[in-house]
Amino acid sequence: MFRKMRRNKQQLSERESIKILESATAGILALSGDGDYPYAVPISYVYSGSKLYFHSAVSGHKIDAIRKSDKASFCVISQDHIVPEEYTTYYKSVVAFGRIRVLTEETEKRAAIELLAEKYHPAGTPKERSATISEAWPRLALLELRIEHMTGKAARELMN
Repeated sequence: MFRKMRRNKQQLSERESIKILESATAGILALSGDGDYPYAVPISYVYSGSKLYFHSAVSGHKIDAIRKSDKASFCVISQDHIVPEEYTTYYKSVVAFGRIRVLTEETEKRAAIELLAEKYHPAGTPKERSATISEAWPRLALLELRIEHMTGKAARELMN
């Protein structure tokens, strides 16, 4: 169902791809939007156990697109170094494909927002996190993307 990478000598290992997902801070979530136009949105995320978690408002284009189709892709670029004299870019990136859903169970939602809070404010205390989460909770949706297929790729200059 998923294509093999054409330039497979540039393919990163699964472990290298996971490291990129663990360390990057933002990516582009792509969904099927209004009128079947692609809808791609920059978004913060956290990777945990073959899943990606995102936060969202409870309504809007993202939520409508997810309700229409649960298929999604997510792209992260972890390195993008332009080398003008070589007319190229030394890059590393990951593209993940999977099924996305809006979390509905309170325990799932709480676990996802805790992961996000710990990633983006690791120095925060549990009390601080809890207060911030509680304040935002009524207008907060949590999304889970279960990764079905993932490929990482690097510039050939970085593969040596």
